[in-house]
Amino acid sequence: MRESKPCRSVTAEEVDHLHELGWVKLDGFVDLGIVQCMHDRAREVMGDDADSNPISPFLEAAVAEGKPGLEYFNAQRSSGLEHPVLRSLIHDVGRSAQLLQQRAGVGVRYYQDLFVPKLPSSKESRHSGNGPTAFHQDFITFAVDRSGGLTFWFPLEAYGPDAGTMSFVNGSHRAGVLGDYTTYGGGDALDVFAELRALEIPPPMTYELGDITVHTHLTIHGAGANLLDRPRWAYIVITQPSDVCWNGSPCPNFDYTTMKPWEPFGDERFPVIS
Repeated sequence: MRESKPCRSVTAEEVDHLHELGWVKLDGFVDLGIVQCMHDRAREVMGDDADSNPISPFLEAAVAEGKPGLEYFNAQRSSGLEHPVLRSLIHDVGRSAQLLQQRAGVGVRYYQDLFVPKLPSSKESRHSGNGPTAFHQDFITFAVDRSGGLTFWFPLEAYGPDAGTMSFVNGSHRAGVLGDYTTYGGGDALDVFAELRALEIPPPMTYELGDITVHTHLTIHGAGANLLDRPRWAYIVITQPSDVCWNGSPCPNFDYTTMKPWEPFGDERFPVIS
């Protein structure tokens, strides 16, 4: 694969869009060779059906109790910092995240990266992961003490709404912390917080290869079911401000057994990437 810069820089207009609406679509953001490498790596880890990987560690307890896995995608840790191409991409993402988070003197810390294919709704699956994504907010699930985190969402093929692409509620990031999706009683954030329905909800995204979206962890978002006969492949990189601390809550995303509440996230597992 030819040497190239993984991502272009974000523009001032894109930074303003994120802060105004809580999300931004970055057209032609990532080098197409990098996208192909990500896609190849995802299939290597998860199989061509995106359903052949081992049950994710943070779902093992639920599966043992007879509960389904995540309904909305099949999450697989990608260990991107150990992969030369993904590591370069993650550090490039960090540079964009620093511009987007707009906190003077505060850097960007890596939190997590995952392959998150949404499996076809018409087929049975080992991991679940083939349902719609209810409208929800990410913040509370990350067990952090401050906002400012971002999710960079990379589709690994060109997709439209029939694949179950991302949809955002404009300006919902200003509503504050709105709870965990498991507390919505079988509904979603739009049911529990009816005032969100007064906000504009644009149609689900259409992505050309190389396009991505970025959203804040306070932004309400969701996605439809994948109506294709194949997986909707995607990869996410999650960033946090470099001064973020653990808030003491149990969290499936990292091992906190040796951590203390309100302790900063350590550089070994959560390195500063910008």
